[in-house]
Amino acid sequence: MIGESTPQAGGQSRRPALEAVIQADGLTKRYGATVTALDQLTVNVGAGVTGLIGANGAGKSTLIKILLGLVDPTSGRAAVLGHDCASEGFAIRTLTGYMPEHDCLPPDVTATEFVTHMGRMSGLPATAAKERAADSLRHVGLYEERYRQIGTHSTGMKQRVKLAQALVGDPRLLLLDEPTNGLDPAGRAEMLELIARIGSEFGISMLVASHLLGEIEQICDHVVAIDAGRLLRADSISSVTRVSQVLLVEVDEGADLLIAELARRGLAPVSYERGLLVQLAGDETFDAVRDAVADLGLPLSRMEQRRHRIEELFRADPAAAESGQPGSARVGPAADLTTGVSRVS
Repeated sequence: MIGESTPQAGGQSRRPALEAVIQADGLTKRYGATVTALDQLTVNVGAGVTGLIGANGAGKSTLIKILLGLVDPTSGRAAVLGHDCASEGFAIRTLTGYMPEHDCLPPDVTATEFVTHMGRMSGLPATAAKERAADSLRHVGLYEERYRQIGTHSTGMKQRVKLAQALVGDPRLLLLDEPTNGLDPAGRAEMLELIARIGSEFGISMLVASHLLGEIEQICDHVVAIDAGRLLRADSISSVTRVSQVLLVEVDEGADLLIAELARRGLAPVSYERGLLVQLAGDETFDAVRDAVADLGLPLSRMEQRRHRIEELFRADPAAAESGQPGSARVGPAADLTTGVSRVS
C-alpha cells in the first residue's frame, strides 16, 4: 500500500527518522555570467508538508532539479534524505517522487500503462509495479479511467496521472512543482484536498512549489520563501501568519476622515488596502477607535486584530511586516504571486 514502510532485518523500517529531509548549504546556481537562479541558499526542511513559494523565476524549479540530482550547483551543497545531491542523485530519485509542472505525459498510452512503467523505472518488479499503479490511480481518483489513453484526459485528470506516477514508487519524499497548474477552482480544491490527505494519511513528507500563496497556507505546515534565488524566510505557517499587535479597521466610507481624527488623538493610523492600521497599545486603542468612529458617525464594517499574511514576506520590509504596516516592494510583478487565483489553460 502507498505510504507503508518496508521492514528490514531486525524489524527496522526503511523510513528512518531524520532531523531534516532536505538540507541546502550555500547553494548557488548560475547560468552563464548574467543569470543567477540560486544565490547562497541555506535552509533545512524537516518532515511534513512544506511550501516552497516565490514568484515565477525565483528559483523554485532550479532548486527541485538540484535536489533530484538532475542539475549540478555552481557552488554549495545539498542533501536529500541524507544523500548528497551531486554524487548520489540516483539513490535520491529512488526514494523520492517528482510531479513536474509542465504537461509531459505521452498521449498515446493509458494511465495504467504509464504509471506501471514509472513503477518499473523506480525499481519495482513487473507484478508489483502493476499492483502499485492500480493502487496509486485509485488513490488519486482515476481507477475507473485507468484504461483510457492519456491524450483523451482533461487537464485535471492529467495532473492526477502525474501525481499517481510520483506516488507509485512508495516515496519517502514528494517534490510537487505547481501541482494545481492549469486547474479551475473546483479542480484546484480537489487537488489540494488530495495532497493534504497524502500528507496526513500516509505520512509522506512533501515539498510543494507554488506561487499561489493561499494554497500554501491552506495545506502546508511550514514555508520556505525565496526571492531571486535568495532565502527570505523559513518558518512554520503559524509563525508567519501570527496575530499582530496591530488593529485593522474598515469603514464603508469616510476613511480619510477617520485617519485624520485618529491622528488628532495621537494614534498615527496608516492607510492599508480597504481600511487602515493602528498600532495596538492596549484596550484603550479599541476604545479610542470606537469613539472616533462614533463621533464621526461612520459605518464601521470591521475592527479586529490583524493576522499577518504570507504575501507580506514579498512586499514588505522586515520592520514594516513586524509592525503590520505596508512597506516597499521586494519582489517582481505582483501578478506572479497571488493569494489563490490559479492560472487556467
